[in-house]
Amino acid sequence: MSTKQKATIAVIGGSGLYEMEGITGAEPVDVDTPFGKPSDSIIVGDLDGVTVAFLPRHGRGHRFNPSHIPTRANIYALKSLGVERIISVSAVGSLKEEFAPLDLVIPSQLIDRTRLRENTFFDTDVVVHVAMADPFCHHTSQVIHTAARHLEITVHSGATMVVMEGPAFSTRAESFMYRSWGADIIGMTALPEAKLAREAEICYATMAWITDYDCWHQGAESVTVEMVIANLQKNVATSKALLNEVIPSLGGKRDCPCESALRDAIITPKEQIPDDLKQKLAPVTGKYLS
Repeated sequence: MSTKQKATIAVIGGSGLYEMEGITGAEPVDVDTPFGKPSDSIIVGDLDGVTVAFLPRHGRGHRFNPSHIPTRANIYALKSLGVERIISVSAVGSLKEEFAPLDLVIPSQLIDRTRLRENTFFDTDVVVHVAMADPFCHHTSQVIHTAARHLEITVHSGATMVVMEGPAFSTRAESFMYRSWGADIIGMTALPEAKLAREAEICYATMAWITDYDCWHQGAESVTVEMVIANLQKNVATSKALLNEVIPSLGGKRDCPCESALRDAIITPKEQIPDDLKQKLAPVTGKYLS
């Protein structure tokens, strides 16, 4: 892999965002990983002097449903390219009246309701417990919030997101239950991305665009695919403009807990970990197990 194909900032595009505008010198990069192939080729190019990687989460043409996204391969591949910060873009439903469709939410907390997904790089012969008290990178989230305010986007920060398994939308009873828990928005893809990014010591933040009121709101139509797609299309241009504002503002030395998440998290003594596993996980754990 050439130096030219390295990137420190990545965008994972969600539903409706399958490409990025403004990238020059773009090259597709295919990365083979021990966890299979990523969702698609990773596009690496230059945006205002910053080398950025772009990966469509569901694949171009929206081929992967939330349960089958190859998230371990995606995060491993981005780490292999040198990525230190990920901006995730996703569509979400609102669980609060004041969080309206087309608004932007920058969540700070997660509730995990997934059950079918591989959510760690360390599933055999090594035990790792990363801290997830604050699952999103505070600094990266702040940069997104500042840029959104500058562009006069209606933005909400500090929200709690429920991540459900899908692919079906919530029942009405579930939607009311999530509201009773104090959750603000609901989506299907922030996990296991956030957990795997933390294991890979990558800063992770989400731009969550509201498309609907899920199915709890008595005065609004319950969520449908047609509704989600229509509102996503309305926000595509805004989302791209925000990314173009945010990405040049990121970079430089990191000063957040994300960069050292594994330092005290690996429980298994190094000498007890098989050499072939150390090699397999080298892009993730190299500085600790080499």
